[in-house]
Amino acid sequence: MIRAGDEDGDRWDRSRRIRWLDMERVQAGRYLVLGAGALGNEAIKDLVLAGARNITLVDMDHVVRSNLNRCVLFREGDSAGKRWKAEVVAERASDLDPEVRVRAVVGRIEQLEDREWKEHDVVLGCLDNIAARLHANAHAYYRGTPYIDGGTDGFAGRVQVIVPPSTPCLQCGLNKSHYKVMEKRYSCTGSEITYFRPSMAAEITTTSIVAAVQVREALKIVCGRKDAVIRNVVHYNGVRNSWDELEMSIEPSCPLHVSHS
Repeated sequence: MIRAGDEDGDRWDRSRRIRWLDMERVQAGRYLVLGAGALGNEAIKDLVLAGARNITLVDMDHVVRSNLNRCVLFREGDSAGKRWKAEVVAERASDLDPEVRVRAVVGRIEQLEDREWKEHDVVLGCLDNIAARLHANAHAYYRGTPYIDGGTDGFAGRVQVIVPPSTPCLQCGLNKSHYKVMEKRYSCTGSEITYFRPSMAAEITTTSIVAAVQVREALKIVCGRKDAVIRNVVHYNGVRNSWDELEMSIEPSCPLHVSHS
């Protein structure tokens, strides 16, 4: 006998009512999230609540107090204790859903083993510098793994979905100014190289919106709806509350596309 309210016992009942959203695929999907800052916090939160079970999270930084105004999974004690961002997010994700497995990798994405790129179904870039984005773009593209890049600057944001080999990649849209930024770097002690990155304006509403779009596109991919993903680059203007789509084409001289032709 089915009684009124029985459907409320199913954690995923409301999600199952979306016809194309295949919860079995969502739960079986393997997600690689790069960056555990503001975008990474929101992306992990959304992935876990959406039903993701297998997530790898990579970040090299520890929590600082200025993170707390836009990182939903961080607490005052995390900044005071200088805890690693990836480990904190992985711990708090299990509070949202005890069945989720978030593997925290503390380190630079450049140190990821090659197998990490091919063992995941989709990569979400929640990064804050061009060099790291290009590294993620190149390695994901080479392995044929879809890459979803997100970025914010104050009330502005952008999302680009790269599905090898059919869509333009991140490198296709670079211009001279991007390369100039990458050239501005300084050497620390030893062999570590840190790219120059001035502090940028950031606030939670834009971060939430951009990360939500990234996760929604990831869900489309794991559910077999690549036909419905963003094909160009979308830009969000939080002041005007508007979205604009910038059409992009594959750059014929892009080395990533040349290697796939």
